[in-house]
Amino acid sequence: MIRSGGTGLACAIALALGVAGGANAQSIPLAEKVESNGTLTIASGLDYAPMQFVDEKGQPAGMNVEMAQAVAKLLGVELEIVTIPFKAQIPALVSERADIGWAGYTILPERLEQVDFVGFMSSGTVIVGLPETKDGLADPLSICGKKVAVANGNAADAVADRLSADCEAGGLAAIEKQIFPDQKDTIQALLTGRVDARLDDATSAGYYEATTNGKNVVASDPIDPAPLGLAIRKGDSAMGEMLSSALNALMADGTYATILEKYGMSAAAVTESVVYSDMSQLQN
Repeated sequence: MIRSGGTGLACAIALALGVAGGANAQSIPLAEKVESNGTLTIASGLDYAPMQFVDEKGQPAGMNVEMAQAVAKLLGVELEIVTIPFKAQIPALVSERADIGWAGYTILPERLEQVDFVGFMSSGTVIVGLPETKDGLADPLSICGKKVAVANGNAADAVADRLSADCEAGGLAAIEKQIFPDQKDTIQALLTGRVDARLDDATSAGYYEATTNGKNVVASDPIDPAPLGLAIRKGDSAMGEMLSSALNALMADGTYATILEKYGMSAAAVTESVVYSDMSQLQN
Protein backbone atom coordinates (compact mmCIF):
# COMPACT_ATOMS: atom_id res chain seq x y z
CA MET A 1 0.00 0.00 0.00
CA ILE A 2 1.42 3.38 -0.99
CA ARG A 3 0.03 6.58 0.38
CA SER A 4 0.93 10.25 0.02
CA GLY A 5 1.31 12.48 3.00
CA GLY A 6 3.22 15.36 4.52
CA THR A 7 6.36 16.30 2.66
CA GLY A 8 6.91 13.03 0.91
CA LEU A 9 5.76 9.60 -0.07
CA ALA A 10 5.04 7.08 2.66
CA CYS A 11 4.52 3.44 2.01
CA ALA A 12 3.38 0.85 4.48
CA ILE A 13 4.59 -2.60 3.59
CA ALA A 14 2.64 -5.36 5.26
CA LEU A 15 4.80 -8.33 6.10
CA ALA A 16 3.42 -11.79 6.81
CA LEU A 17 3.95 -13.10 10.32
CA GLY A 18 5.32 -16.43 9.11
CA VAL A 19 6.68 -19.22 11.23
CA ALA A 20 10.16 -18.71 9.76
CA GLY A 21 12.22 -16.55 12.06
CA GLY A 22 9.60 -16.76 14.81
CA ALA A 23 11.87 -18.49 17.28
CA ASN A 24 14.58 -15.89 16.79
CA ALA A 25 12.08 -13.05 17.10
CA GLN A 26 10.90 -14.31 20.49
CA SER A 27 14.31 -13.52 21.99
CA ILE A 28 14.45 -9.99 20.58
CA PRO A 29 12.96 -7.32 22.84
CA LEU A 30 10.75 -4.89 20.93
CA ALA A 31 11.18 -1.16 21.54
CA GLU A 32 8.07 0.22 23.27
CA LYS A 33 6.92 2.33 20.31
CA VAL A 34 7.33 -0.54 17.86
CA GLU A 35 5.47 -2.92 20.15
CA SER A 36 2.58 -0.52 20.79
CA ASN A 37 2.14 0.46 17.12
CA GLY A 38 3.04 -2.88 15.59
CA THR A 39 5.02 -0.84 13.05
CA LEU A 40 8.66 -0.17 12.33
CA THR A 41 8.80 3.31 10.81
CA ILE A 42 11.94 4.16 8.86
CA ALA A 43 13.07 7.20 6.89
CA SER A 44 14.50 6.61 3.42
CA GLY A 45 15.32 8.89 0.50
CA LEU A 46 14.58 6.11 -2.03
CA ASP A 47 16.98 7.92 -4.37
CA TYR A 48 20.31 6.12 -4.08
CA ALA A 49 20.58 2.85 -6.00
CA PRO A 50 21.41 0.15 -5.19
CA MET A 51 20.89 1.02 -1.53
CA GLN A 52 17.34 2.36 -1.83
CA PHE A 53 15.32 3.44 -4.85
CA VAL A 54 11.93 3.20 -6.56
CA ASP A 55 11.73 0.38 -9.10
CA GLU A 56 10.02 0.34 -12.50
CA LYS A 57 6.74 -0.63 -10.81
CA GLY A 58 6.91 2.38 -8.51
CA GLN A 59 7.72 0.26 -5.46
CA PRO A 60 10.54 0.75 -2.91
CA ALA A 61 13.50 -1.48 -3.74
CA GLY A 62 17.18 -1.92 -3.03
CA MET A 63 19.49 -3.45 -0.47
CA ASN A 64 18.38 -1.25 2.43
CA VAL A 65 14.70 -1.78 1.66
CA GLU A 66 15.10 -5.56 1.58
CA MET A 67 17.14 -5.52 4.80
CA ALA A 68 14.46 -3.42 6.53
CA GLN A 69 11.75 -5.77 5.25
CA ALA A 70 13.68 -8.75 6.63
CA VAL A 71 14.08 -7.07 10.03
CA ALA A 72 10.38 -6.18 10.21
CA LYS A 73 9.37 -9.70 9.23
CA LEU A 74 11.65 -11.20 11.86
CA LEU A 75 10.17 -8.89 14.51
CA GLY A 76 6.63 -9.69 13.38
CA VAL A 77 5.67 -6.08 12.68
CA GLU A 78 4.64 -3.96 9.71
CA LEU A 79 7.21 -1.83 7.90
CA GLU A 80 6.40 1.78 7.06
CA ILE A 81 8.79 3.71 4.82
CA VAL A 82 8.52 7.48 5.02
CA THR A 83 10.28 9.16 2.11
CA ILE A 84 12.59 11.80 3.58
CA PRO A 85 15.76 13.14 1.89
CA PHE A 86 19.01 11.95 3.44
CA LYS A 87 19.99 15.33 4.89
CA ALA A 88 16.59 15.70 6.59
CA GLN A 89 16.51 12.26 8.19
CA ILE A 90 18.32 13.10 11.44
CA PRO A 91 15.94 16.04 12.14
CA ALA A 92 13.07 13.65 11.34
CA LEU A 93 14.33 11.25 14.01
CA VAL A 94 14.54 14.02 16.58
CA SER A 95 10.96 15.10 15.80
CA GLU A 96 9.85 11.42 15.88
CA ARG A 97 8.56 11.38 12.30
CA ALA A 98 10.56 8.17 11.97
CA ASP A 99 12.27 5.69 14.30
CA ILE A 100 15.28 4.86 12.13
CA GLY A 101 17.20 6.71 9.44
CA TRP A 102 17.69 3.66 7.25
CA ALA A 103 20.68 4.67 5.16
CA GLY A 104 24.39 3.93 5.15
CA TYR A 105 25.53 6.70 7.47
CA THR A 106 29.23 7.24 7.94
CA ILE A 107 29.68 7.56 11.69
CA LEU A 108 31.04 11.06 12.29
CA PRO A 109 31.60 13.00 15.55
CA GLU A 110 29.13 15.74 14.63
CA ARG A 111 26.46 13.16 13.81
CA LEU A 112 27.03 11.30 17.08
CA GLU A 113 26.22 14.50 18.93
CA GLN A 114 22.67 14.20 17.58
CA VAL A 115 21.99 10.49 17.09
CA ASP A 116 23.33 7.01 17.81
CA PHE A 117 24.07 4.44 15.12
CA VAL A 118 23.53 0.72 14.65
CA GLY A 119 26.38 -0.67 12.57
CA PHE A 120 25.42 -2.94 9.69
CA MET A 121 28.08 -2.59 6.96
CA SER A 122 31.57 -1.28 6.29
CA SER A 123 32.54 1.10 3.51
CA GLY A 124 34.90 3.79 2.33
CA THR A 125 35.13 6.34 -0.47
CA VAL A 126 36.55 5.44 -3.87
CA ILE A 127 37.66 7.48 -6.85
CA VAL A 128 35.64 6.72 -9.98
CA GLY A 129 36.68 7.64 -13.52
CA LEU A 130 36.25 6.66 -17.14
CA PRO A 131 37.89 3.50 -18.55
CA GLU A 132 40.53 5.58 -20.29
CA THR A 133 41.39 7.55 -17.15
CA LYS A 134 41.16 4.73 -14.59
CA ASP A 135 44.88 3.95 -14.39
CA GLY A 136 45.73 7.56 -13.68
CA LEU A 137 43.32 7.83 -10.76
CA ALA A 138 44.52 5.02 -8.50
CA ASP A 139 46.37 7.32 -6.08
CA PRO A 140 44.17 9.60 -3.92
CA LEU A 141 46.41 12.58 -4.75
CA SER A 142 45.92 11.92 -8.46
CA ILE A 143 42.79 14.09 -8.34
CA CYS A 144 44.67 17.18 -7.14
CA GLY A 145 43.82 20.08 -9.45
CA LYS A 146 41.02 18.09 -11.11
CA LYS A 147 37.27 18.74 -11.26
CA VAL A 148 35.69 16.19 -8.95
CA ALA A 149 31.98 15.53 -8.44
CA VAL A 150 30.41 14.61 -5.09
CA ALA A 151 26.77 14.15 -4.10
CA ASN A 152 25.23 16.58 -1.65
CA GLY A 153 25.32 15.20 1.89
CA ASN A 154 27.49 12.23 0.97
CA ALA A 155 30.55 11.35 3.07
CA ALA A 156 32.60 11.87 -0.11
CA ASP A 157 32.08 15.61 0.34
CA ALA A 158 34.21 15.64 3.51
CA VAL A 159 36.73 13.25 1.96
CA ALA A 160 37.14 15.63 -0.99
CA ASP A 161 37.87 18.50 1.39
CA ARG A 162 40.49 16.48 3.28
CA LEU A 163 42.15 15.27 0.09
CA SER A 164 42.17 18.83 -1.25
CA ALA A 165 43.96 19.98 1.91
CA ASP A 166 46.48 17.16 1.44
CA CYS A 167 47.02 18.32 -2.13
CA GLU A 168 47.80 21.87 -1.03
CA ALA A 169 50.00 20.68 1.82
CA GLY A 170 52.05 18.77 -0.75
CA GLY A 171 52.41 21.80 -3.00
CA LEU A 172 49.79 20.61 -5.48
CA ALA A 173 46.67 22.34 -6.76
CA ALA A 174 43.49 22.05 -4.71
CA ILE A 175 40.64 19.84 -5.90
CA GLU A 176 37.89 21.67 -7.80
CA LYS A 177 34.99 20.11 -5.93
CA GLN A 178 31.59 20.25 -7.59
CA ILE A 179 28.53 19.32 -5.52
CA PHE A 180 25.52 17.73 -7.23
CA PRO A 181 22.04 16.87 -5.85
CA ASP A 182 22.55 13.09 -5.97
CA GLN A 183 24.76 10.29 -7.29
CA LYS A 184 22.96 10.06 -10.64
CA ASP A 185 23.99 13.64 -11.33
CA THR A 186 27.65 12.94 -10.49
CA ILE A 187 27.63 9.98 -12.89
CA GLN A 188 26.16 12.09 -15.67
CA ALA A 189 28.71 14.83 -15.02
CA LEU A 190 31.53 12.31 -15.38
CA LEU A 191 30.12 10.68 -18.51
CA THR A 192 29.59 14.04 -20.22
CA GLY A 193 33.03 15.39 -19.37
CA ARG A 194 31.89 18.11 -16.95
CA VAL A 195 34.21 16.62 -14.32
CA ASP A 196 37.39 14.53 -14.43
CA ALA A 197 36.38 12.10 -11.68
CA ARG A 198 33.84 11.56 -8.98
CA LEU A 199 33.94 10.27 -5.41
CA ASP A 200 31.46 7.59 -4.40
CA ASP A 201 30.76 5.11 -1.61
CA ALA A 202 32.52 1.81 -2.14
CA THR A 203 29.21 0.04 -1.43
CA SER A 204 27.50 1.47 -4.50
CA ALA A 205 30.37 2.17 -6.90
CA GLY A 206 30.48 -1.39 -8.22
CA TYR A 207 26.75 -1.34 -8.87
CA TYR A 208 27.04 1.85 -10.90
CA GLU A 209 29.97 0.40 -12.83
CA ALA A 210 27.68 -2.43 -13.93
CA THR A 211 24.65 -0.27 -14.70
CA THR A 212 26.71 2.08 -16.89
CA ASN A 213 28.13 -0.92 -18.77
CA GLY A 214 31.67 -0.23 -17.66
CA LYS A 215 31.67 3.44 -18.70
CA ASN A 216 32.01 4.52 -15.08
CA VAL A 217 34.74 2.51 -13.30
CA VAL A 218 36.25 2.28 -9.84
CA ALA A 219 39.84 3.49 -9.97
CA SER A 220 41.10 3.42 -6.36
CA ASP A 221 41.04 1.31 -3.23
CA PRO A 222 38.64 2.51 -0.51
CA ILE A 223 39.76 5.69 1.24
CA ASP A 224 39.06 5.88 4.99
CA PRO A 225 37.24 2.53 5.34
CA ALA A 226 34.85 2.71 8.30
CA PRO A 227 31.63 1.18 9.62
CA LEU A 228 28.30 2.37 8.26
CA GLY A 229 25.34 2.72 10.57
CA LEU A 230 21.58 3.15 10.67
CA ALA A 231 20.64 6.29 12.62
CA ILE A 232 18.44 6.13 15.73
CA ARG A 233 17.49 8.77 18.30
CA LYS A 234 20.26 9.65 20.75
CA GLY A 235 20.05 7.49 23.85
CA ASP A 236 17.30 5.24 22.46
CA SER A 237 18.93 2.10 23.83
CA ALA A 238 15.80 -0.03 23.41
CA MET A 239 15.63 0.73 19.68
CA GLY A 240 19.36 0.12 19.33
CA GLU A 241 19.21 -3.22 21.13
CA MET A 242 16.21 -4.36 19.12
CA LEU A 243 17.71 -3.40 15.78
CA SER A 244 21.21 -4.77 16.43
CA SER A 245 19.74 -8.04 17.77
CA ALA A 246 17.56 -8.41 14.67
CA LEU A 247 20.48 -7.73 12.33
CA ASN A 248 22.67 -10.21 14.20
CA ALA A 249 19.91 -12.82 13.87
CA LEU A 250 19.79 -12.19 10.11
CA MET A 251 23.57 -12.56 9.97
CA ALA A 252 23.33 -15.87 11.82
CA ASP A 253 20.63 -17.37 9.59
CA GLY A 254 22.22 -16.26 6.29
CA THR A 255 19.57 -13.71 5.27
CA TYR A 256 21.98 -10.79 5.66
CA ALA A 257 24.64 -12.37 3.42
CA THR A 258 22.04 -13.30 0.79
CA ILE A 259 20.75 -9.74 0.52
CA LEU A 260 24.25 -8.25 0.24
CA GLU A 261 25.27 -10.79 -2.39
CA LYS A 262 22.19 -9.99 -4.48
CA TYR A 263 23.37 -6.36 -4.76
CA GLY A 264 27.09 -7.10 -5.17
CA MET A 265 27.98 -5.82 -1.70
CA SER A 266 29.41 -8.91 -0.02
CA ALA A 267 32.74 -7.16 0.49
CA ALA A 268 30.99 -4.63 2.73
CA ALA A 269 29.64 -7.27 5.15
CA VAL A 270 30.39 -7.13 8.87
CA THR A 271 30.31 -10.06 11.29
CA GLU A 272 28.41 -8.30 14.08
CA SER A 273 26.03 -5.37 14.45
CA VAL A 274 27.13 -2.95 17.19
CA VAL A 275 25.42 0.13 18.60
CA TYR A 276 27.69 3.19 18.40
CA SER A 277 27.10 6.09 20.77
CA ASP A 278 30.63 7.50 21.10
CA MET A 279 33.58 7.94 18.74
CA SER A 280 35.84 6.13 21.21
CA GLN A 281 34.20 2.88 20.08
CA LEU A 282 35.72 3.39 16.62
CA GLN A 283 39.19 4.07 17.98
CA ASN A 284 39.51 0.80 19.89
